[in-house]
Amino acid sequence: MEISARNTLRGTVKTIEHGAVNSEVTIELPGGIEIVSIITKNSTERLALSPGSKVYAVIKASDVMVATD
Repeated sequence: MEISARNTLRGTVKTIEHGAVNSEVTIELPGGIEIVSIITKNSTERLALSPGSKVYAVIKASDVMVATD
């Protein structure tokens, strides 16, 4: 797979919470850090995701915002 996004993080699916339309997928990265993604339920099924699946979290954003109180 080739992809233009520069931020690809390899991890393992920890949990999947299915909703009516979307699924919340928690990916555990090396070191225990977790990233949560909301994807369509259809995509979850098409990718055959389940806890323990090896995946990539692909982050593509043009802006990163920083805020303080």
